[in-house]
Amino acid sequence: MYLLYISTIAGLATTAGCLIVLFLGDPPDWLLAVLLSAAGGVMFAVVAFDLLPLAASFKQPGLLLGGILAGMILMSSADRLLKARNRQLPNNRYSRLKRMGILIASGIALHDIPEGMAIAAGHESAGQLGTFIALGIALHNLPEGMATATPLVMAGIRKPKILALTLLIAIFTPLGALLGRMAMELVHTSLCFFVALAAGAMVFLVLAELWPLSRENHPVWAFLGGIGGFIFFGFISVFLPH
Repeated sequence: MYLLYISTIAGLATTAGCLIVLFLGDPPDWLLAVLLSAAGGVMFAVVAFDLLPLAASFKQPGLLLGGILAGMILMSSADRLLKARNRQLPNNRYSRLKRMGILIASGIALHDIPEGMAIAAGHESAGQLGTFIALGIALHNLPEGMATATPLVMAGIRKPKILALTLLIAIFTPLGALLGRMAMELVHTSLCFFVALAAGAMVFLVLAELWPLSRENHPVWAFLGGIGGFIFFGFISVFLPH
């Protein structure tokens, strides 16, 4: 099935981004600050250029606001849960990095489902449009895989575990495509909520976790990385079909 093929390729771009980070070895602190903040810039641009405009296009303000709020509450609750489960550990930089990596992975997996549904919608309306959407999502997922792997590498998590996590995340894009194919008549309303939910989740991750941690040791590099990540993804969003 062509739909499953292109959505799987798009999902595996997350793993490709992870591999880029894993092959860097042990980069210096300033580069890690750039990577973390650039990931935050990319995520914020995803929200600003893709997720919120797409959710708003459905003209369902109640679902839009409800989804954003639900996403922020979901990620905040997950953050508190992870802190509670690790309360026996010191709240040092490494514990925070591990928790942040898991939260980022959760947020990416969450918004990969509506992305897969978007691929399905494009494929059903016009096969070539589905391919273009999948290409755009693959480019989205590449830096997001880096965003997942970077804090986990910094936290000292073993590389096979990090790779396995990103492979698990990659499943959610084709899963979303299959769900979209099976329930195409319901996508118009449900996609609005889930896209907005993903936007809220990612805003929480960037503002509450990613950017504050990236600025701890190298605020100037973090600022440059954040701006660069935002501009990079903004360029992709403007010049690639969605």
